[in-house]
Amino acid sequence: MKNLLFILFLTFSVYTQAGVLVLEGKFQNKNLFIQNAFGANGVGFCATEIKVNGKITTDEVNSSAFEIDLTSMNIKPGQKVVIEISHKSDCVPVVLNPEVLKPRPTFEVVSMNINASGILKWTAKNENGSLPYVIEQFKWNKWVYVGEVQGVGNPDSHDYSFQIATHSGENKFRIKQVGLGATPKVSTPVIINSGSNRPTFMITKDHKAIQYTDETAYEVYDAFGTVVKKGFGKDTDITNLSKGKYYLCYDNQVTEFDKKK
Repeated sequence: MKNLLFILFLTFSVYTQAGVLVLEGKFQNKNLFIQNAFGANGVGFCATEIKVNGKITTDEVNSSAFEIDLTSMNIKPGQKVVIEISHKSDCVPVVLNPEVLKPRPTFEVVSMNINASGILKWTAKNENGSLPYVIEQFKWNKWVYVGEVQGVGNPDSHDYSFQIATHSGENKFRIKQVGLGATPKVSTPVIINSGSNRPTFMITKDHKAIQYTDETAYEVYDAFGTVVKKGFGKDTDITNLSKGKYYLCYDNQVTEFDKKK
């Protein structure tokens, strides 16, 4: 999550310098609207000049509200924009819709497949900002996060890959992008069948561990649906779990067990 927040900061930010409000982001075919109060002494308006990518614009700043007309400039969708709003030292203009500079998930999948080495490969185009591609696997009756790859962020076609781990039987994988305040965009799932044997499990006699017949990803939930154990391997240490009923997700199975000691 920290990595995702760091990436979003790099792709969209608002900060102030001495007498200048600076916005950085990606052009998303929308304009910015500015609330522009009077200066503290009541003479003249707060904003004095607008620059977009270093060039002074012709936007009218001598009013209580104005629009920065990005759509009239020769800026391509997804292109980086740096907007500098110069203002008087005793006031700061208010940007009413800074979110229009945030990346939106607009990718289109050209192709996607899983090769014999278990590598998920996809080609995508029409990205309008650098967002991570989140790889998800359907198991345990839900889509589960398995990793992510950072998108390039421009409209050209780009190739991506990610090493996956399969469980027994049918496997479904998909990619997803999420922009702040936007509905997630997801791909059509790609399906692959695995010939590996389905592992089984047993609780040791001392009720200190769950043992599997083969390595597997697992999650253990308590009766309230809280994850209390999560990992990958041939056993799960349950020494510190209290007595009671638990739900075990492993391989592509969902079952339950009782901790009796």
